[in-house]
Amino acid sequence: MDSAQLETFAAVVREGSFDAAARVLSVTPSAVSQRIKALELAAGQVLVRRSKPCQATVAGEPLLRLAGQVALLEREALATARGGRGGDWTRAAIVVNADSLATWFMPALAAVPNGLRLLFDMYTDDQEHTAELLRSGTVMAAVTAQNVPVQGCRSRRLGAMRYRAVAAPAVFGTWFGDGVTPVALADAPMVVLNRKDRLQHRFLRTLTRRDLDPPIHYVPSVTAFDEAIRLGLGWGMVPEPVADSDHYRELVPGRRLDVPLYWQHWRLESDALAALTSAVQAAAATALR
Repeated sequence: MDSAQLETFAAVVREGSFDAAARVLSVTPSAVSQRIKALELAAGQVLVRRSKPCQATVAGEPLLRLAGQVALLEREALATARGGRGGDWTRAAIVVNADSLATWFMPALAAVPNGLRLLFDMYTDDQEHTAELLRSGTVMAAVTAQNVPVQGCRSRRLGAMRYRAVAAPAVFGTWFGDGVTPVALADAPMVVLNRKDRLQHRFLRTLTRRDLDPPIHYVPSVTAFDEAIRLGLGWGMVPEPVADSDHYRELVPGRRLDVPLYWQHWRLESDALAALTSAVQAAAATALR
């Protein structure tokens, strides 16, 4: 595989278009198109879906992962050859669930040695879906609820994020004054992060053994999600440290929902990945169950 072609392929997918990739690589759009066509000819497959944004096809996903791995190893090899002095920055693409990103994950990134010259490219998705970006080759590592390793990756258990169901005191009094019953839970408004977020539904199922369909507010921001509950839009599941706030009242004291989390990353001998993994495990050990 031609490394320039692989680099161009990765840039097209990352930036979303041939023109944007050309600007990043400081070449003409025609040169980008020629490199992609040559790579597709060598692979015998269409590798880029010419959509807005451009995306890797199923056939292109393994090559996208290869492009990232080659770039990482090349940069580390050059840094070693230079005696560890200077060197290019390495872009580390990672996907994390929103609650981890908002609570314990940033200290892990801050603990990675500056000498590794890592630039973090963060993605966020529901923990049940983060492994999909790892599978597609978009990211090199993921915090995920999936324990089965993605092909070409290693999986390490981090611990469990514990959630509690809470509401503002006024909301609790309005909807649950006569008890947290299935009827009340079916009527009370619920705050949900997005349409992939099933935590609240899982809690209802464990509590009532029923599939309830309450009214839902969708609030796609962790900060705004917490504020929505605090201001009385409805009840929702929040990480245990957040639930200790005086602004909230717990729906069912003592009833928790634990979500096991795993760290999956490329199966690659890399100083950057090793340091990142060590920092993530250390941060998780103090924050998760």
